[in-house]
Amino acid sequence: VQLQASGGGLVQPGGSLRLSCAASGVVFSIDIMGWYRQAPGKPRELVAKITNDGNANYADSVKGRFTISSDIAKKTVDLQMNSLKPEDTAVYYCNAYSGVFARDYWGKGTLVTVSS
Repeated sequence: VQLQASGGGLVQPGGSLRLSCAASGVVFSIDIMGWYRQAPGKPRELVAKITNDGNANYADSVKGRFTISSDIAKKTVDLQMNSLKPEDTAVYYCNAYSGVFARDYWGKGTLVTVSS
């Protein structure tokens, strides 16, 4: 499975960005897709994830501001980020989990910078 992410960039506080990720390869094996982020000097953390049947989970820090969505058929996952804060600045990584192969797949990170 390969993951291709796009959509990062620089945005002012209070602004919005949309991240997109598309999976290719052995996509039938993917059960969960999501986004993680890693800020400088901090460990990677879950931002949001969504299962094939549409169940979504969010980190407390982004609830009410971020929305994750997916297209099961196309194996894509988007993250709509609103009301961005400077503390959202991080490298965001697309993730896919396969239960069949019991492993995670990671895309190359995309940098999101929230700054005035």
